[in-house]
Amino acid sequence: MASERKAMHKTTAVIWNFPNLLSGFRLVLAVVLFVALAWEQYAVGLGLFLVATGTDWLDGWYARRYGQVTFLGRILDPFADKIIICGTFIFLLAAQPLVEMPWGLRPWMVVVIVGREMFVTAIRSFLEQRGVDFSAKRSGKWKMFLQSLAVIAALFYLSYPKGQPMFAGLEGIVLATLWAAILQTALSGVIYALAAVRLLQSQPSS
Repeated sequence: MASERKAMHKTTAVIWNFPNLLSGFRLVLAVVLFVALAWEQYAVGLGLFLVATGTDWLDGWYARRYGQVTFLGRILDPFADKIIICGTFIFLLAAQPLVEMPWGLRPWMVVVIVGREMFVTAIRSFLEQRGVDFSAKRSGKWKMFLQSLAVIAALFYLSYPKGQPMFAGLEGIVLATLWAAILQTALSGVIYALAAVRLLQSQPSS
């Protein structure tokens, strides 16, 4: 009985290790972030988003550095990322300055972002059920970086004090990061799809 309790405690400790707790914390942080965006508290939202991206980097580094990569972590970490990124872009559609900006944020852009995440998640789930490793690729990491950069630029733009002259180039930075994120999102989706086709073709037919 004591050995069973010890094994259960050890299993719980492995599941709820430091990286997984950070991923869970990001999910809670996402809720607070969305409330801030709903109330148009963009400066607060910017701070929360920066904390979220910082903890995202920290939990990944810590898990690899100290050998604490778990099955739960492989699910929870990208899930938290997708909730934060997709949810933030959805809430930003309500920000009139971004929507009214020429070449600014449009609903179809958010559809591309959300659709890509759903598509890649479905592919990964299908392949890993067949025992095929489909880990994140470099294009996906660049996608995440550019999406985060676009959100940071947009939130900074929205939180800029009203009535004060905006510094030159800020609107251009918002547009450049936004379009770079959209293009990289679409490109990474294509790269993942092609990689999935190659993996499926290399599998022996059942």
